Amino acid sequence: MKKVAIIMGGYSSEYQISLISGNVVSQQLDRSKYIPYKIHILKNKWVYVNENDVEFPIDKNDFSVNVDGEKINFDVVFNAIHGTPGEDGLMQAYLQLLDIPQTSCDFYQAALTFNKRDLLSVLKPYGIKTALSYLLNQGDSINTEEIIKRVGLPCFVKPNRSGSSFGISMVKESEDLISAIENAFKEDNEIIIESYLKGTEVSVGVINYKGETIVLPITEIVSENDFFDYEAKYQGKSQEITPARISEEEKAKVEETAKRVYKILNMSGFSRSEFILVDGEPFMLEMNTIPGLTAESILPQQAKAANITLPELFGNAIELALNK
Repeated sequence: MKKVAIIMGGYSSEYQISLISGNVVSQQLDRSKYIPYKIHILKNKWVYVNENDVEFPIDKNDFSVNVDGEKINFDVVFNAIHGTPGEDGLMQAYLQLLDIPQTSCDFYQAALTFNKRDLLSVLKPYGIKTALSYLLNQGDSINTEEIIKRVGLPCFVKPNRSGSSFGISMVKESEDLISAIENAFKEDNEIIIESYLKGTEVSVGVINYKGETIVLPITEIVSENDFFDYEAKYQGKSQEITPARISEEEKAKVEETAKRVYKILNMSGFSRSEFILVDGEPFMLEMNTIPGLTAESILPQQAKAANITLPELFGNAIELALNK
């Protein structure tokens, strides 16, 4: 029986969503193979939370916990932290230094994919299509005319390193650009402003399953709002249709691009990439390496469509980490 530390929470606006994901992982693990430990990684504390909600502090020196006089060391870490420090490489680097296996990608890939600007810059030379973009750091002078000349209207203003659509705005009028930029800077000190891509939004998971890189069935995103924002993602203001209602040719192009990106980046663990299909061509928006893991989340929906249950999906990730 392997002792599995399921890390959840984090330091970003996504921490509550991460706690839900982590609890689902704990509930779904095969108890005949794994002993799950829910570990809350929060700004003010790192604690193991037992079934009675009693908290035991984590020893950060070796990532162990003392429970009623017994020191527990973990065999493997299941990473369910959305945002920092679980999705940006910090936890991966820490665990690697301690020689503790973990289920997500390595620290470099995590840091790269969490940074939208750097990810897209790395992929462009490989012919991966992306939106036109304009980059701003906090403190830069803002020339709205120059920005609009570059990306046009409407456009999207996004924090460069954030998830779950926190801080994202769709700007339709030039007078709304400054407030959208200020809103994005609340989440991150770097932002990316992208041209509007008119087309079909799709999301596609790529995972290593039983030693083979596979592309999961594609999900089509149909938002009731202007775009797939927080309300659409988490408050029922969207349809997530799996498999996507796209042509076989479009499906093949998305699958080929998503799998190619996974291999270019030397990825491991889960990935979920977002694309807009424009005239049949996939334009990449971003990649998530710790996607939502509830039964209603997109990647688990795709796994279900591929006849992979949640216990199989999570157990596979743990076994790959143990054998990496």
